[in-house]
Amino acid sequence: MIHLKKILLPTDFSQNSRTAQKYACALADQFGAELHVLYVLQDLTLVMPEPGAMFAIPAVNTAEIQQSAEKALATIPEPEWCAGKKVIRATRNGSPYAEIVRYAADTAIDLIVISTHGRTGLTHVLLGSVAEKVVRKANCPVLTVRPNERDFVK
Repeated sequence: MIHLKKILLPTDFSQNSRTAQKYACALADQFGAELHVLYVLQDLTLVMPEPGAMFAIPAVNTAEIQQSAEKALATIPEPEWCAGKKVIRATRNGSPYAEIVRYAADTAIDLIVISTHGRTGLTHVLLGSVAEKVVRKANCPVLTVRPNERDFVK
């Protein structure tokens, strides 16, 4: 018998993440599980070129981005769905796949529901796939949701 007590929904606030949200909410309803919603703020030092390379670092206020992310997280999932349910929202800084995997391990998540952009070819090679890395590294099952594919959540 399957027992899901904690479900993790990583989000990047994209439409694809909204699709995964439908699945995560439906599963949380079905199993009476608490829903964890996680946003990872990409650590810009992880994507910077080699030291000494000519590169203009954008003026970014991470505190402002963090506040904006927390404000957006407060709306996921919709307040109507959240009534009477346990929803935990969190933000982390770092490499998205590593922080998702770490959060899942630290909080004993039973299932991760994550969207994938479905990139292929050179784009996939250059950008990689957070979802693919989560599938490979997570210590719990991972449900990947592709946009515009067969939808079994009504």
